[in-house]
Amino acid sequence: MKLGSNNIGNRVFRRVQRDDMGEFSMDSKMLRTLLELDGKKTIEEIAGNLGLTVKDLRPVVSRLLELGLIESAVDEAAMVNHDFFASVRKELSLAIGPIADVLIEDALLDLNCTVSDFPVQHAPELVYMLARQIQREEKRVIFQQNMLEKLKELGLATGQ
Repeated sequence: MKLGSNNIGNRVFRRVQRDDMGEFSMDSKMLRTLLELDGKKTIEEIAGNLGLTVKDLRPVVSRLLELGLIESAVDEAAMVNHDFFASVRKELSLAIGPIADVLIEDALLDLNCTVSDFPVQHAPELVYMLARQIQREEKRVIFQQNMLEKLKELGLATGQ
């Protein structure tokens, strides 16, 4: 697995338990990072805990991945696709007009994500954040209903 060129700050990794580890050496930064990786904290949170930047941790995380000591705690396939954002953009534009793109971009920044690197588990939060921006209640309800259908397609909402 490779990190890619995207921001890794919102990524979550966990330690891997293996019997055939072999021998390798670690510096203190790598060891401290490995100990922090619990499958719950993001790289950004870990960087803060260690007094480092995400940029400082990128090569460390990359090396830990190469050694097979860590793995992504989120299924890599569990990223939303372009179709989801097309639906969000369409529905939000219908509700509030051309400012929809700006609000989506702001919400993504607040979630520390990008369109190309957006975990499925953040989709309901994004919809909630955007719905709060719709002033007219009837338009907000329509947006929420339509997005609920999209969330159901992603397996993140259940029917009643």
